[in-house]
Order: sequence, then C-alpha cells, then structure tokens
Amino acid sequence: MSMHEPKTYFIRTYGCQMNELDTEIMAGQLAKRGMAPASDEESCDLLIFNTCSIRDLAERKVMGKLGHMGKAAKKQTLIGVTGCMAMAKKDALFRKFPHLDFVLGTNNLGDLGTVIDEVLYTKRQIVKTEDKFEENLDYLGAKRDSKVKAFVSIIRGCDKYCTYCVVPYTRGEEVSRPPESIIEECKRLADQGYKEITLLGQNVNSYGKDKPEWNCLFHDLLYKIDQISGVERVRFMTSHPVDITQGLMEAIRDLRSLCEFVHFPIQAGSDRILKKMHRIYTKELYFQKVELLRKIVPNVSLGTDIIVGFPTETEEEFEETCEALRQIRYSVAFIFAYSPRKGTPAIRWRDDIPEEVKLERLQRLTEIQNEIAAAEREEMLGKTVEILVERFNRGGEYLQGRTRSWKKVIFKGTAAMIGTLQQVKVHSFSHQTLVGELNSLVVL
Repeated sequence: MSMHEPKTYFIRTYGCQMNELDTEIMAGQLAKRGMAPASDEESCDLLIFNTCSIRDLAERKVMGKLGHMGKAAKKQTLIGVTGCMAMAKKDALFRKFPHLDFVLGTNNLGDLGTVIDEVLYTKRQIVKTEDKFEENLDYLGAKRDSKVKAFVSIIRGCDKYCTYCVVPYTRGEEVSRPPESIIEECKRLADQGYKEITLLGQNVNSYGKDKPEWNCLFHDLLYKIDQISGVERVRFMTSHPVDITQGLMEAIRDLRSLCEFVHFPIQAGSDRILKKMHRIYTKELYFQKVELLRKIVPNVSLGTDIIVGFPTETEEEFEETCEALRQIRYSVAFIFAYSPRKGTPAIRWRDDIPEEVKLERLQRLTEIQNEIAAAEREEMLGKTVEILVERFNRGGEYLQGRTRSWKKVIFKGTAAMIGTLQQVKVHSFSHQTLVGELNSLVVL
C-alpha cells in the first residue's frame, strides 16, 4: 500500500442521521488537517465507509464495495471503515479484506487523525473500537452540508436493548452530552445563520437521566434552546415511547421553536410481539400516550417505525399492526421487513416468516399508509402553511422547504428567500410533495 500523506477524502455514508452527523464531524477533522473533499470515491486519497448495521442491505452494499476494491490491481487509496459495522465486525473485516487500512468505532471518531498517522507510519492495519463513549468530540468543527439545517448530537448510545437492534452493542450505553456544550453549539450555529436544529440521539428522551446532578432532562434542555435568538425551529429524533413524558408534550405546546412533529415508533401492534421485541410498553400504554399528546398538542403530527415479519408473527398479529396504523393515522411511517442481525438477541429465534410473506405484509401496510398520507394531502389543499425555505429543488425551478409538521412543499420564489420563513398557500400536489404559491396577502 502506498503511504503518502492523503490530500483528498471521500466519505460514503450509510444509515441514520447519527451517521450523517458523524460524517460531518470526520469531514471537519480532515479539513483541519488541510484535506479537501474529492468528488467521488475513485479519485480520492482517503476513502471512508461510514457504515450502519441496522439493515442487512446497507451491510451487504459495503461488503460488496470493499470486495470490489480489493480486486483493483493498484491500490493508492487509504481505506477505512467507521460506524456501527466497525463495532459489530472489528477484526473480521481485516480477515475478509486484507487491503483495508483501518477500522474506527463510533466511540473513537476523535481519534481519526491519530489513526491515519499510525497507518501511514507503521504501515500496519489499525483497529480502534472502544465500547465506552468519552465526550470529547469536536462537534463545533463539524463541516455541515446544508446552510439552513443542522444536526446536533445530544446523547449517544442506548440502554433499551430491543431484541432486534444492534445499537446498544455498537454504540454502547447512554451518555448525555453536557448542556453547556449543546447550547454553545446551537448558539454558534444560529450565529452562522442556521435556522433549524435537529437534536439527535438513539433515544433523545433519555437525555440527562444518566447525569441527575445536572438537573437537566430533555424538556429542560428544549426550554434552554428555545431562548437562543435566531433558532427558528427545533426538531428531535429518535424517541422511545416509554420516555415521552407529559413535560415534553407541554414543551411542544408551549415553545415557539419546537415543531409539532413527534417521531413516536410503535414497531408492532401486538402485545405479544412488542414483548418479544422487548419494547417495554403495551399497545394500551402506547395508545394512552398518543391520546394525551393529541389532547395537549391538538395539531401534532406523528411519525413511526414498524417492523413486519418479526419471528413468530401471526397473520392476526400483523392485522393488529394494520389496525393500529388505521387508528392512529401517522403522517410518516418507515416500514421495514424484519431481517436477522448478528449480535442481537433476536438471532436466537428462527427467522420463520417466509420472505414472500414478509414482503406481502410490507406491501399491505405500505398501501394503508399511502391512503392515509393521500387523505392528509387532500386536507392540506387551500391551507396556508409556514415553510422554512431550504434550497431550490433538483430541477432548479422551484424553491423547496418543509412545514413544521415535516411535509415537503415546493413553490416559486427567489434565491433571497432561502433560509427564511414564508407563508405558502397549498394548491396541489405532485406525488408526495405539496405544491403552493407565496401567500400574496403577506407583504414581505
């Protein structure tokens, strides 16, 4: 392997928003090192795969790419794997891909520079994957992609141990980030002109529980962020239903910046399956929380995650999930067919639902959700909504942005409107995107 100081980098990101933020943090570190982003993975000196272990497909894609790169005769590029797959597979990656240079775990992002140096000087393969997260990441150096919206990490890891999920094993137990550090980052982002901040964590609602001496739980943090001038909107994800408190619901009602959208993952509609997933709530408890939230915040929109075809799921139990979807009427639903993940407790159970049954259930559930979403779009026609304008759409003809409840809207306007809030009247829709025009009654 060639060992010259890399000048350019390319990071291919898979998986969740946590990974997107981790990529921005790594890009910030590489920029400090004087490196420039390359336009593609063929032309760079340093190639990083920032990976995810949640979905089998993402993992297979990375494996395929790594295998393909091993066959390339002349290897000039330094190649590293970071993220959850690095934690789950560790040394096995080197055995399978001898041309790999380093493996860096999710808790060691701060060591990226050191690891590159070690690879360059020792010419050996380097692994750094510690189980415990130390709060030393330079979030303030993160190199953001957007100029309007930013992700801000508030807690890493998860203590919930859902049986299908590898996160507690790849990202470790929950560690909250000090409130002062979060507030400082949000202030700096506001000063740089960012208008929307999305607070990230595997379970944001647990924020501060591991540090009772701070006396700052999730809703306390939201009240502090709400006071920062320049921050127009605050979102958060992901939430665990058990930890969604009345205090949080009241914050959504009372805080001007906090969007009326809650990701409230049900995962399944059957109590037996929920128990097998170790979700630690019953369907009844879940419905009660949704009812309370809708009472406190009548205009709230909900998002959810659902897994179909979990081991032993019967047709009747799947029907319960369909029924839950019809009753709750989510604005957004991410629906997945179960795939067994190494390193999770669920791997002990036979993956006994045939692939075609899983896909058929996935299809049926998606159709129900599409009907709900279509009805919701119809209801939006003629309404005027507040849009945070993010950018021009792909064709460059329309501006696009989102409502507070996460709906995508496009309309005609000027570049000067990017980063501002605009009142837009919805007149039609194209696929899932709402189309509108600037409300002419509002004088700019």
